[in-house]
Amino acid sequence: MPNSKLLNVSLREITAETVGKIIRLDVEESQRRFVASNAISLAQALFAPDAWFRAIYSDEEPAGFVMLSDESASDPVPEAPEIMIWRFMIDKNYQNRGIGRQALHLVVDQARRRKIFSCLYVSFVPGEGSPEGFYTGFGFEPTGAVEDGEVILKIEL
Repeated sequence: MPNSKLLNVSLREITAETVGKIIRLDVEESQRRFVASNAISLAQALFAPDAWFRAIYSDEEPAGFVMLSDESASDPVPEAPEIMIWRFMIDKNYQNRGIGRQALHLVVDQARRRKIFSCLYVSFVPGEGSPEGFYTGFGFEPTGAVEDGEVILKIEL
């Protein structure tokens, strides 16, 4: 890890005061085909009752965005609700510092604390520069499923 300093990474609600900074976060040009912009993600969240989203902060600076699809927020709640990382991005200026890994730990821990999910799922578009290595290096494993061209991975909770 290039920066060995212990980072203070947190997940925070997005407010009217912070939304502008969050939608301006961006990935490298070569990564844009793998994740939608935060503005599109937030617009989609408005119409998805199961969407849970937070800004990822490094100390006091917005550094990324995460959005989950949490079926336990659906009405009616399925008998065995699932939870999936719908969007996960770290701004190009904050990549390769361990922020994404720490934020992913926070997401997994939160899903685990709920004690209603057996796994946390994530999907990715395959290709050079995809986040596959990031997720598998964290412990996500292939499920064998592919949906809409995206490979589905899971981690046991």
